Amino acid sequence: MKKGIHPDYRPVVFRDPGADFAFLTRSTITSDKTIVWEDGNTYPVVDVDVSSASHPFYTGRNRVLDTAGRVERFNQRYGRS
Repeated sequence: MKKGIHPDYRPVVFRDPGADFAFLTRSTITSDKTIVWEDGNTYPVVDVDVSSASHPFYTGRNRVLDTAGRVERFNQRYGRS
C-alpha cells in the first residue's frame, strides 16, 4: 500500500440507540462523539438507525407477503387461467 493516501483504520463503536445495542469493530469512519467502552478505553462512536438487533429479518418480526394472492390477481388481470 502507498503511504499517506489511506485513511486511518482504527477501532470504532457502532451503536443502535433504538435497540440499546453496540459493538466494537474496526473502520475508517470518523466521528466527533466518543464513548468509554467496557474495556475502559475511549473510542469514537457512530450512531446507526438499524443493526442486527433491530432489523426485522434478524429479529424474526418480518412481514410475510401474500405472494399467492398477488400471483392470482396478476393472472386474473392479464387473462391467464
